[in-house]
Amino acid sequence: QVQLTDSGGGVVHPGGSLRLSCVVSERILNFYQVAWYRQSPGKEREILLFSITGGTTVYEDAAKGRFSITRDIAKNTAYLEMTNLKPDDTAVYYCKTSKVDVHGVHDYWGQGTQVTVSS
Repeated sequence: QVQLTDSGGGVVHPGGSLRLSCVVSERILNFYQVAWYRQSPGKEREILLFSITGGTTVYEDAAKGRFSITRDIAKNTAYLEMTNLKPDDTAVYYCKTSKVDVHGVHDYWGQGTQVTVSS
């Protein structure tokens, strides 16, 4: 069973930065995509960006210019680098990986990590 562990959240002042981590229990290159989502209280979960293995990264409007995704293949870890954080970025952040086999597409989620942006 694939497990993802999200961490790195916390309380940060507006304008600050955070790096979130997503540790995957198996070889991260086994997944064709890694994505980051977030969910604010009372709102639906929204996608921020996704990265295709060996390919491009697609950013949604909320992430453009401030967020980026990186991977440490040796550590089977994906990171979400966040800069110039705003109070509206307060949310639980989730990592998702996806793989495909003969049975179809399989998505795996981390448990989430809370980010609070407050002065």
